Amino acid sequence: MSNIVNVTCAIVVIENKILVTQRSDKMKLPLKWEFPGGKLEENESEIDCIKREIKEEINIEIEILEKLSNIIYDYGTFKINLIPFISNYVSGEIILSEHKDYKLLDKSELLNLDWAEADLPIVEEFLKLEL
Repeated sequence: MSNIVNVTCAIVVIENKILVTQRSDKMKLPLKWEFPGGKLEENESEIDCIKREIKEEINIEIEILEKLSNIIYDYGTFKINLIPFISNYVSGEIILSEHKDYKLLDKSELLNLDWAEADLPIVEEFLKLEL
């Protein structure tokens, strides 16, 4: 059994739109859409991790609002524990360092994308919330 990789992700709300990112063709799960984030480092809190990852990958600052349910997903060759947070955009200009593309979407548009499988239950949980 492979080890589970702990990965945080953020549903970033910017002026009532949701930030989603597209994985590059060089990443695992190429060109799939996801909520941005990254691997939890040793001795790092989940909140510190997601703030660091968003700053590194997207170049913006966020404020965490609430945590959603973790999703454990087995991709076959690796398994992740995806730890999602809803957050507000605070500052910065979006500059992608790793992703191919990004979109700012209305909640109603989220299901139109080709999502990374682990992100889908998070999309569905998020859509049930009243924000």
